[in-house]
Amino acid sequence: MPTLWLDEIGADDLSRVGGKAASLGELTAAGLPVPSAFVVTADTYRSFIEETEIDEELFEVVDVDSDDSAALAEAAERAQELILETEAPPSVKEDLLAAYDEMGDADVAVRSSATAEDLPDASFAGQQDTYLNVSRADLLRRVKECWASLFTQRAIYYRNEQGFDDAAVDIAVVVQQMVDAEKSGVMFTSHPSTGAPTAILEAAWGLGEAVVSGAVSPDNYVVDRESEEIEEVTVADKKVMCVRGEDGETVERSVPEEKRNERVLSPEEIHRLIDVGELVEDHYDTPQDVEWAIFEDEVYLLQSRPITTIDEAVEGEEADAATASADEGGEASGVADGGAMQSQTDDVRLTGIGSSPGKVTGEVRIVSKLDNLDKVEEGDIIVTEMTTPDMVPAMKRAAGIVTDQGGMTSHAAIVSRELGVPAVVGADDASDRLRDGQIVTIDGDMGTVEQGTEIAETEESTETDANAGAEQPAAAEPSQQHSPVKPMTGTEVKVNVSIPEAAERAAATGADGVGLLRIEHMILSTNKTPARYVEDHGERAYVDEIVEGVRSVAEAFYPRPVRVRTLDAPSDEFRQLQGGEDEPSEHNPMLGYRGIRRSLDRPGEFKLELRAFERLYELGYDNVELMLPLVTDAEDVLRAKALMQEVGIDPEKRDWGVMVETPASALCIEELCEAGLDFVSFGTNDLTQYTLAVDRNNGNVAGRFDELHPAVLDLMGKVIGTCREYDVATSICGQAASKPEMVQFLVDEGVTSISANIDAVRDVQHEVKRVEQRLLLESVR
Repeated sequence: MPTLWLDEIGADDLSRVGGKAASLGELTAAGLPVPSAFVVTADTYRSFIEETEIDEELFEVVDVDSDDSAALAEAAERAQELILETEAPPSVKEDLLAAYDEMGDADVAVRSSATAEDLPDASFAGQQDTYLNVSRADLLRRVKECWASLFTQRAIYYRNEQGFDDAAVDIAVVVQQMVDAEKSGVMFTSHPSTGAPTAILEAAWGLGEAVVSGAVSPDNYVVDRESEEIEEVTVADKKVMCVRGEDGETVERSVPEEKRNERVLSPEEIHRLIDVGELVEDHYDTPQDVEWAIFEDEVYLLQSRPITTIDEAVEGEEADAATASADEGGEASGVADGGAMQSQTDDVRLTGIGSSPGKVTGEVRIVSKLDNLDKVEEGDIIVTEMTTPDMVPAMKRAAGIVTDQGGMTSHAAIVSRELGVPAVVGADDASDRLRDGQIVTIDGDMGTVEQGTEIAETEESTETDANAGAEQPAAAEPSQQHSPVKPMTGTEVKVNVSIPEAAERAAATGADGVGLLRIEHMILSTNKTPARYVEDHGERAYVDEIVEGVRSVAEAFYPRPVRVRTLDAPSDEFRQLQGGEDEPSEHNPMLGYRGIRRSLDRPGEFKLELRAFERLYELGYDNVELMLPLVTDAEDVLRAKALMQEVGIDPEKRDWGVMVETPASALCIEELCEAGLDFVSFGTNDLTQYTLAVDRNNGNVAGRFDELHPAVLDLMGKVIGTCREYDVATSICGQAASKPEMVQFLVDEGVTSISANIDAVRDVQHEVKRVEQRLLLESVR
């Protein structure tokens, strides 16, 4: 049959109706409140393409090299054209309309349900389309558009990357009675990180699309299911809502002023939702992520899926906590167990800056040049003068990092934090005083390097004490330092990402997006300057290198925004690479040939970066935002904008902006806004050193480096005020974003978002929430 009703299907019908529909069928069979719906089966889609004889051409068309952006775009366009312009068999149309009429003459939601959507090793979620408020006249067209969405550029590319045969993936379509929701949201029936019986609800006014898409910061409610106590209520400033427009389309509207800061859910509604959620969890026998809606005081379930973020190792959490407590108390248990660990005051060989938390023991591997990287094996401790981008593969293998130079903003510190690898930086002569094969214990919190013990003993002690089977004590995750519940804030809290390899860990923080992704690490890790790389491998390969790096982050965060900064490496870093002999030799590279200055001076290379952005847009990554570094005035921006247009990027249709990291750009902010940008982002490291004439890496004056200096704050405050007048978003992505004092200042000033390092996201979320609550209280007192 072309269509099936929800009460006719269940989990056994996954291959016929897809994961979304099968779940709704299960909920319906359990007697839960699911709006009436029928499913246009995957067999119907398959019959459509076979009976109309477009199947062979369809799969031949999409059999292309997905890395060839032009071929991919042409394939996607032709494949969708084949489906949309081919008449469906009369029997399909008749059955579809008959089912619609049986459900009642009301608008429906038309949602795709791909048969591969819920495979454990591949996620197709979000790659096919959903249409709301669909009328009878538009039903068949919307169903065909769902079928056609199986062949967008992004979907074809993803299947090719995952090794899926296009001919083996079918798609079903759910046609469901619309719930004209007055309020809606998402509910985690158990804690999304620990699985504990703590329910988390997010709620906003109107249709749930505003919550799911991230268009609005919803209210957040935390409930202890055992005591039934509502433990935490965070009422957000809900600026927008999704509603049904006059023409039936879903539109985004401003929330009425009196409801923006009004609590969405009453205690009674919260408990009703919890009761329904417990029934869903009991039915599936696993914690669920549930989409819900309330209309005329009735609760409806729109979708449910298993929570996939629960940490399987959480059962050992109490034992870990006990071990951590003993460690903090002088590690008495380690000494009692035979001296497997030593007191921090005994035989401390070196001290530096604890730049990435965690404590590990391993064998030293001195890395004095790139040829030494191959000797670094899993569990080793890298000891080097300073890390470089091309050391990242070895850093991923290492258990810990120790450097002679650097501070909290150095490459070693930033990358170690993102990888979750304990690190001590600025340990002076560590690479001279330590030797290959020596066993040491490094403490990334205390900044110490001690004489270690036999690694086998340390492992045994760790396994016994923590009862978690880990070979090394793990770096402290943010969720171990604070409640894993993400505080809901009006000010967005994003995360900085230096390397694509850290994308999954960064996405797991619950950040609202990426406030800074650096392109230079993708280029410098090739150990070649851009010019040499293009000379050796060609322009296409250079673009591919950028596309692949950015794509992995954009995919991990989709649809959350990912702000990508164009190349901004100083000349001394380029000089260390192959082809570096052609780079200028500068007395002070940080004030020299870098950022937008280099890009505009080398438009050929810069256009290749821009082509990478354009290709990402073609692949469907509309969450990628372009950011220009080290601008000084509007002329820099207008010249860059002209080059964007030359490669086919329409600045009116894409989000782009600039870094404010020079006093000049701060003072010229009005002209920059008039150039048409969408956002600005403070780079406080450079802005501070340029404002105060202090080199942050110069030990003689580093003590005078202060991002909270009144002059720096004054510049930032004026920029935020001007940007508000021009409706330009403001952000911060420098190291100072992790400081509570800076967070307080920025939220008070009205900054749009704050982007912090991976290990600091949770701290910043809590601090932002605290400041926003203070401001809210002050406004009503």
